[in-house]
Formats: sequence, C-alpha cells, structure tokens
Amino acid sequence: MEKIQNIPSKQIMDIKELSEYLGIGKSKIYSLIRMKKIPASKIGRQYRFSKDIVDGWLSDKIITKKENI
Repeated sequence: MEKIQNIPSKQIMDIKELSEYLGIGKSKIYSLIRMKKIPASKIGRQYRFSKDIVDGWLSDKIITKKENI
C-alpha cells in the first residue's frame, strides 16, 4: 500500500493516527464518538478504528454522488 503525506497505511488506527488520516482534529473525533457518528471500538480506555470500516463510513457520507445512468 502507498503512503500519503507520511501517513502510514495501518489497518487499525488510534485517535492520533485517525486524526492525521482524516485531516481533522482529535477533539472533533472525540465529539463524533460521543455522538455515535463515527465507527469506533473501545479497548479498555482507548479507542481503535478499522481503516476499512472508516473508509466505508466515509464512502457512505459522500454527498456529491453521481446517480447511475
């Protein structure tokens, strides 16, 4: 897999890695978790994010989809 802007392509990410991957702040991610708007797994006191699930979540959130013709 290819690296984008020095972001490692890991399958499981923590908050910091997800923040870098999505290009949003950690506080925004915590807010999305509290609102149950982003798929997250809690292991002990830490959150983990599956890259595949996050990518699917992002695809579902696309607001500029072209309709199939």
